[in-house]
Amino acid sequence: MIVLIGSQKGGCGKSTTAVNICAQLSKAGHDVVLVDADRQCTSANWAMDRSANEALSVVHCIQKYENIRDTLLDLDQRYEHVIVDAAGRDSRELRTGMTAAHILLVPFRPSQPDLDTLPNLQEIITQAKDLNPDLAVKGLITMAPTNPVVHETDEAREYLQDYPEIQLLSTIVRDRKVFRDAMSEGMGVVEMGNEKASQEIISLLKELF
Repeated sequence: MIVLIGSQKGGCGKSTTAVNICAQLSKAGHDVVLVDADRQCTSANWAMDRSANEALSVVHCIQKYENIRDTLLDLDQRYEHVIVDAAGRDSRELRTGMTAAHILLVPFRPSQPDLDTLPNLQEIITQAKDLNPDLAVKGLITMAPTNPVVHETDEAREYLQDYPEIQLLSTIVRDRKVFRDAMSEGMGVVEMGNEKASQEIISLLKELF
């Protein structure tokens, strides 16, 4: 199963989402490889930090840029799950990855600048589905305010109704410090003892798979 995590904007928690999916899959005993297709190397650096801690379950990682289609198809034959972190922009990695992926997961913050990227992303998805008609596209609200009186999340859900091609997941990942702490340790929040954050990732995986 190839899951491509990509968006048209940086700062939406894309790499954080990718590594936490990998950490939970690995912790649960699945064979997983993380493909860092973003030249900022955030995911690859996380994987390097993780490999230095022998107490943590293994997450294999490779870096691949430009046309990643053939690499993803090959890895899909070797691993149970292939999780791809593509650059937060309209990149060749994102477009070629879409032609191979089973699922495109689009993380976005519940903010207008993030929502404004959806029309262009929709065009790219349409073009990708000409080559990969079985591509499933799912949206994930990330970095949502933890304050219940802030209604940005509800407004984002309403906005997404205009984009039926993107199936909005019910899981919401909140803006929690533990995600940043885990990132710097090569860990997932499921390994940090934070129940609320862990449940968000576990819920995400249940919806994805």
